[in-house]
Amino acid sequence: MPAHDAKRKLRAILSADVKGYSLLMADNELATIATLKSYRKKMTFLIQQHRGRVVDSPGDNILAEFASAVDAVSCAVKIQEELKERNADLPEDRKMQFRIGINIGDVIQDENRIYGDGVNVAARIEGLAEPGGICISRGVCDHVKKKLKLGFEYLGEHSVKNIDEPVRVYKVLMEPEHAGAMIGEERPRPKQLRFASVVSAVVLIAVAFAVWHFNFRLPPIEPASVEKMAFPLPYKPSIAVLAFENMSEDPQQEYLSDGISEEIITTLSKTDQLFVIARNSTFTYKGKPVNVKQVAEELGVRYVLEGSVRKSEDRVRITAQLIDAISGHHLWAERYDRDLKDIFAVQDEITMKIVTALQIKLTEGEQIRIWSKKYKNLDILLKAMEVLSLWRRGTKESLIRYGQIGQEIVDMAPESPVGYRVLSWYNWGLFAHGISPRESIAKSFKLVQKALALDESDAHSHGLLSSVYLMMRQHEKSIAEGKKSVKLEPNGAMMHGLLGMTLSFAGRPDEAIGYLNKGIRLDPFPEYWYFLHLSRCYILKGQYEDALIATKKAIHRAPNHIYNHMLLAVTYALLDRQEEAGAAVKKALEIDHSFSVERVSKTAPFKNKADLKLIIDAMRKAGFPE
Repeated sequence: MPAHDAKRKLRAILSADVKGYSLLMADNELATIATLKSYRKKMTFLIQQHRGRVVDSPGDNILAEFASAVDAVSCAVKIQEELKERNADLPEDRKMQFRIGINIGDVIQDENRIYGDGVNVAARIEGLAEPGGICISRGVCDHVKKKLKLGFEYLGEHSVKNIDEPVRVYKVLMEPEHAGAMIGEERPRPKQLRFASVVSAVVLIAVAFAVWHFNFRLPPIEPASVEKMAFPLPYKPSIAVLAFENMSEDPQQEYLSDGISEEIITTLSKTDQLFVIARNSTFTYKGKPVNVKQVAEELGVRYVLEGSVRKSEDRVRITAQLIDAISGHHLWAERYDRDLKDIFAVQDEITMKIVTALQIKLTEGEQIRIWSKKYKNLDILLKAMEVLSLWRRGTKESLIRYGQIGQEIVDMAPESPVGYRVLSWYNWGLFAHGISPRESIAKSFKLVQKALALDESDAHSHGLLSSVYLMMRQHEKSIAEGKKSVKLEPNGAMMHGLLGMTLSFAGRPDEAIGYLNKGIRLDPFPEYWYFLHLSRCYILKGQYEDALIATKKAIHRAPNHIYNHMLLAVTYALLDRQEEAGAAVKKALEIDHSFSVERVSKTAPFKNKADLKLIIDAMRKAGFPE
């Protein structure tokens, strides 16, 4: 279009998209499309009712323009209220929540389309909104704050690609009690005070930078691209804590550096105001040159924490740095030279710095959960770090040693829940691996009850009790405990995965898929069992092609796990692909020649006999021995 033909106008631009759209589509395409069409129709009606015009609606996005910022914000509030009512009638894993961003700016109109920075800024602001929420620019806020009975919370300045100046963003508070409120915005100060503050700040920043650069000599970081991320960037601050590097001369001290990283991940996972990637995924980068850009894009996060640990006798040096991968800037870096006994304080200090840097506002309950100490002394902490390493080895020998250390912890600190939880997992493992008879589950049950009596707030103990109840065929109790664990650790990938496993055996595959997919998003490089349970869910739903895809992903991660090949054979049999089913049976029996229909019939904790019969009949059809 020639420049002199460009039609410019000032407009309020509304941009909206669906949170987690790709996960909804992966779960159930037809249901997602039907819901999207219904919601989009309602949104279009409301936009027109508020004197707006839908400009475009590709995929799950809607772009609209209004002549008035008041109309645009009023429409956005009405949309969120209407969709909230509709979502109330849907299962948790089928709810469709939109994020809305509104900006006011100069746009260029070309036929029915609009272009320009005003549109780009609206899309960027939309990405900062919570699901079911609304964010607006400073210009919009100035136009509506005295005209609408709403409140506003200042979210700071945010950079926008190809825009020189950062954009001041505000969250719209729709609850009646917030009407007229303006939260978080700095009030203007006298000019002399502002000048003095600026001078002081410049001096402090200069000194801090000099010290920081001298101590760390931080290299420049290539910014990550939001467009290239493997997963949609979460609406709340997202972080990946990498495995801290062991800088000690003794490689046996690696459990200490690993343990510190895991403790920070676990602590941060206890608040639902953060999105925290699971240890299983972040540790895949262990021992490799760290490329923060790659980590952020592969895991779909904005912030990355990396560090190192050097232990010498009773002294420890810990370094840590928090990086904003999108801007390529270090938010802070620190070095701690402490006595080994002060390691608790260092972990807490690093965690607090992360929370402060990301502007997380914790409730009192979250503060108690996050900084409550489950270790009574350093020796217990070090042993707890060692057992984590042993469990992940997965051998019979490592499991036996795991149990020995659990007993050592109980002997050292009988008043601590840690040892009882370790011993409970040990007995659960004995049963699960077929090493000892069913009495191990009874022992596991008593031990986890003891752990919970000492610390009712421990998410992992509730997750363990859920797994024990499942093996005892007490499905409703298992589900209840699983939901407690998710509530206590909302960022716990394993907590979501274990609950998904329980729901799959309880005959609730739709709910199970939602929790398993959430676990996979929190752990983008998940262990095989997430896909193993997903496969079972799809089998129960009759979606055998989807089950085949999930099973192959499980085999890719654990090529010698017997149950992966069993479900592969079952899926092929259900698809009437008998030759491939036979090949899968052959592979399963190579792994364990004693594997049989009877073993699965006796051990698989299905609630519904029909679900078990479906699997057993398919096993027989595939060719497994009785």
